[in-house]
Amino acid sequence: MGQPVIGVLALQGGVDEHLAALQRCGARAIPVRRVEELDAVDGIVLPGGESTTMTRLLDIFELYEPLRARLADGLPAYGSCAGMIMLATSVDDDRTAAVRPLGALDVVVRRNAFGRQVDSFETDLDFQGISDPVHAVFIRAPWVEKIGAGVSVLATVPEGVDDATTPDTTEREGLAGRIVAVQQGAVLATAFHPELVEGDDRVHRCFVRIVRGR
Repeated sequence: MGQPVIGVLALQGGVDEHLAALQRCGARAIPVRRVEELDAVDGIVLPGGESTTMTRLLDIFELYEPLRARLADGLPAYGSCAGMIMLATSVDDDRTAAVRPLGALDVVVRRNAFGRQVDSFETDLDFQGISDPVHAVFIRAPWVEKIGAGVSVLATVPEGVDDATTPDTTEREGLAGRIVAVQQGAVLATAFHPELVEGDDRVHRCFVRIVRGR
């Protein structure tokens, strides 16, 4: 493949940051808001945002079923934070009946697992396939509760995060070992926001390689 065309679902969230990162990684990055734009891409990024709103906007823009069909047909995809929730098979949260995940990734995801906005935090973590630690920004982030047989775990929360505190002194307990990055075939997902870390495009480079490999 020459220069891959990778779309960023441009209904909500950090669209511009993902577009810029993909461009730096050698892809032609385009915003996707219409079916015709979805039809033109070799891969798709689902950014962070709010998963119930994202579900509703996919319906309003008549993109939910076309996107689900392309994912089922093998379209490479990367989801960060809310994008991870949308790519999952199931969401483990009774309050999220309005979230209809797309079923591209055989995982159960817990929405807002790390807490509220004030519970946002940053940490360095080991990421399979990347040599040095990745700096990860977690904002009202999910984690992966269960994985299917074909899913590889790429990153978990490291030891020591349990001892950190948020600005309002909320304690963190039982976070070490939580799954925060996974891959199944051509589908990649992270609970954190690599697009917000200036000067580090390594996660996006991983996804561009996946797209080129397909």
